[in-house]
Amino acid sequence: MFYPTGGFRRATRYVIHRMRRLPDNPHRIARGVFAGCLIGFLPLPGMQFLGAAGLAWVMRGNILAALLGTFNSNPVTTPFFAVGAISLGHWMMGIDTPLSAEAIGEAFADAGIDLWGNLLAMFGPEVMHWDGLIQFWNTVYVPYFIGALGPGIVLSLAFYYATIPLVAAYQKARAAKFDANSEKRLLLREKLGRLSPKAPAVSDTKQGDDEPPTTP
Repeated sequence: MFYPTGGFRRATRYVIHRMRRLPDNPHRIARGVFAGCLIGFLPLPGMQFLGAAGLAWVMRGNILAALLGTFNSNPVTTPFFAVGAISLGHWMMGIDTPLSAEAIGEAFADAGIDLWGNLLAMFGPEVMHWDGLIQFWNTVYVPYFIGALGPGIVLSLAFYYATIPLVAAYQKARAAKFDANSEKRLLLREKLGRLSPKAPAVSDTKQGDDEPPTTP
């Protein structure tokens, strides 16, 4: 869950390799990468694939590239980005609530308690409570979303402009290699055609047993 089996370097190289081999226009692939990276930076748990596919469709980008682009978020890097985004969001919104790992953890815990209690209250006599959810929404989620939007757009644009020449160069090299292999196969067939023995010509019909008898 937290660390790829082959390491982050190998996982990153695999995603880049898959991205380059997508059979589409480099600009469409880059738009898909932009959509996937941007959605990956935003706090949309459980909705990243749908959000990335929808944004790529609106932008007329490659949907598969958008799905691959969401892998920029992972359990190791996301907490650091989240703390920075929430801090930026608090500053932009003028929120003076102290921000720490303990405070964020308590906000998540209170929101989870309210969600579970409200779910049970739907099927029982308990009263629903929204204080924890409202506190989480105002002090964590909204600041996180607002604070992540600006840096997410900047970083996604960087990935967009880096993807175009990368994919274009790979597709050009792949096309040149394909043409070279096709020419080699053509030359090989011509050489084999010249070396192969010619088929014997059909001889004229022999007179004799193979010729029908003539009547006097």
